[in-house]
Amino acid sequence: MPPILQRARAEVAPHRRAVAWAAALAAVWAVWASGPGWATPALVVAAGAGAALGVIDARTHRLPDALTYPMTAVVAALLALAALAGGTWDAAMRALLGGLLLGGAYLLLHLVHRSGMGRGDVKLAALLGLVTAWFGWSSLVAAAVLPILLGGSVAIVLMASRRASRGTALAFGPYLLAGAAVALTLARLATA
Repeated sequence: MPPILQRARAEVAPHRRAVAWAAALAAVWAVWASGPGWATPALVVAAGAGAALGVIDARTHRLPDALTYPMTAVVAALLALAALAGGTWDAAMRALLGGLLLGGAYLLLHLVHRSGMGRGDVKLAALLGLVTAWFGWSSLVAAAVLPILLGGSVAIVLMASRRASRGTALAFGPYLLAGAAVALTLARLATA
């Protein structure tokens, strides 16, 4: 087994039950959200990886490279195959640009405020930009805005209830994933 897969397995092992449940639910949602199409396998892989990353980040405040790097490569390859099979090169180019834009925006946030935005969030944003932009620019914009609104709302509630302070660290990966899921759900509902 390649070393990166061994590391990925080791990252998931302590959380395997929660990851299994979350990944199963995410895969069912992904099949629905993508609708029948060539991009379905890419969204299923992204959703499964996202479920694992969300569980791990919520519990450890880490988004492991052993998961983000291979999943981004696999999703990009599956989207390239989808473009080849379906002749949707415009969606593939939009996905590539979306990954670069969202990843770049989060990189900028990381460089401006390193303690507030981790490198794992930057890598996850690139993956989510790739996936959401495949389904349209409006999905990408929603995936960029919704995590900030969701995370900010939770932070305000936690501070108002005195369960957190301005210095309390919150794992941002789950909000990135939730924002992308809402964006893709809205895109699917708009086409239904």
